[in-house]
Amino acid sequence: MFSRFGAEAFAERARGELQATGAKVRSRTVATPTAPTPQEAQIARLAGKGLTNPEIGAQLFISRHTVEWHLRKVFSKLSISSRREIRAIQFEDEATSA
Repeated sequence: MFSRFGAEAFAERARGELQATGAKVRSRTVATPTAPTPQEAQIARLAGKGLTNPEIGAQLFISRHTVEWHLRKVFSKLSISSRREIRAIQFEDEATSA
């Protein structure tokens, strides 16, 4: 239901909670998006500028754990493994504003 409403973060969280309880989770029918969300892109840009997770969290009023979670999603979606690799990436909203 969350996926149908476009709330992918909630859908992923619910899926993880269900799996943790041992419940059977239906396969996703919609392909996993490969582009970072606007929030993920913003966090990735700040990480690419050299800010630490606590600094990013303080700037965006989110916890450092939330920053870590978003960065893991970015790394997975973009098939990268370090913050250094983020610097070379131009995100979609950067391209349209430049």
